[in-house]
Amino acid sequence: MSEQQLDYMKARVSEGKMSRREFMGRAAALGVSAAMASSLFASAARAEEPVKGGTLRIGSVGGESTNSLDPALAASQVPTLNLKTIGDYLTEVTPDGGIENRLAESVEASSDAKTWVFKIRQGVEFHNGKTMTAEDVLKTMQRHSNEDAKSGALGIMRGISDMKADGDNFIVELDTPNADLPYLLADYHLMIQPDGGMDDPASGIGTGAYTVEADEPGVRHVFKKNPNYWDSSRGHADQIEVIVLNDATARTAALQSGQVHVINRVEPKIANLLARAPNVEVKSVSGPGHYVFIAHVDTAPFDNNDLMLALKYSLDRADILDKVLRGFGTLGNDMPINASYPLFDESIPQREFDIEKAKEHYSKSGHDGSPIVLRVSDVSFPGAVDAASLFQQTAQAAGIPLEIKREPGDGYWSEVWNKQPFCASYWGGRPVQDQMYTTAYLSTADWNDTRWKREEFDAMLLEARGELDEGKRKELYSQMGQMIRDEGGLICPMFNDFIEGISTNLGGWVADPNLGTMNGLVGVKCWLKA
Repeated sequence: MSEQQLDYMKARVSEGKMSRREFMGRAAALGVSAAMASSLFASAARAEEPVKGGTLRIGSVGGESTNSLDPALAASQVPTLNLKTIGDYLTEVTPDGGIENRLAESVEASSDAKTWVFKIRQGVEFHNGKTMTAEDVLKTMQRHSNEDAKSGALGIMRGISDMKADGDNFIVELDTPNADLPYLLADYHLMIQPDGGMDDPASGIGTGAYTVEADEPGVRHVFKKNPNYWDSSRGHADQIEVIVLNDATARTAALQSGQVHVINRVEPKIANLLARAPNVEVKSVSGPGHYVFIAHVDTAPFDNNDLMLALKYSLDRADILDKVLRGFGTLGNDMPINASYPLFDESIPQREFDIEKAKEHYSKSGHDGSPIVLRVSDVSFPGAVDAASLFQQTAQAAGIPLEIKREPGDGYWSEVWNKQPFCASYWGGRPVQDQMYTTAYLSTADWNDTRWKREEFDAMLLEARGELDEGKRKELYSQMGQMIRDEGGLICPMFNDFIEGISTNLGGWVADPNLGTMNGLVGVKCWLKA
């Protein structure tokens, strides 16, 4: 991660947000010599100044006609890009894994990490002219705590016992200590809205660098620069246009022709070829993102753990990784955590492809031999259809009647994912283990897409959240990961790199492992060179 950290540090220097002393100290901690650090600082300090103006266009997969500007409902790339363009958050996870205060000017915790005080930045305006207050923050968090909102952040909010606004402060009381709370509140659903979005959650009104100019779900979204934005280091283009391009060939063609300046989800099989195209660069960064097949373990036949183990052992991860990701990723292990996470347990055994074990567990499951339907789409993840086909071949070699049903891209995230009992999907990952588990594996989480509900798992998650001894916390996380690996509905063949294509005319790009397209901030952080 040191290269990513250095890139981020250099970007902070060029933005005037990191002093020479801080840069030299952090570089030394990364093992960089004083001479090299001095050279890097000088290079960053004289880096090209951001250019103002123009229309920056992004071609993105993950847009549907059913999309909304309601932050609670964001579930794919285009809605996330939109929210990061129009909105701000209390905190933001930086590319080097730290926390940057945004609408929270400062964050302080009690010694037991149960009481947190977020001092709210003053002088920030919503797009409708209303001044943002701590009360708006409180109401935003209250809405995402309400089950009726169907928020993807609901699992995160369940750990909060009380919230209040007190003058310029937003104060949070937790059920159990949690040193990771600033990371949790950086979740992309928790965009601060006027009055919390209680009256009109899909209004598109935030405090961000851009305002909504056109909203055509499934087609395009246009945003105009906010002249009253509080952060002068962001929002360089006059206009941002997010064009929905779910077809991989169309996205690539749009970048090569100059129609767009950025595309996400470059397919691994063409990444090296695209990198040789004129006026194009391919950027990749590894992180916590993972491509998966998910089964509802509360629904037959997936409530039979022998059947789940049969499917897991019948998957040839190495073959899929090689043929689908072409080196742009690492092996998965049927748990959502990898080495990019703090406190990851490297000693957990890697599950291997084993036809004989697959046959053994399938026989023990007593399955009646009827087709096991796996739903998949081109939008599930790059190469999802190919990965499913490879899965089908090895499963059938083990006598498992896996059947692939190809679904249309439009409506996949609203009608298939988290609704059908077995489908292909992806997770961008989260900065810390607590957030990943809280978002998708806590029994009460709205995005528990494997229907994993275990009282003992929930208890361990809460215990880990309040455990200040890192060794003990690591052991709890290890046990939780192995529980999901051996008993859960997650079949995870691989962790993916984020692979994106950018125009050589785009300035300000920084590798960010937190989420694709610079954690969704490419529009507000980058600029057009000419």
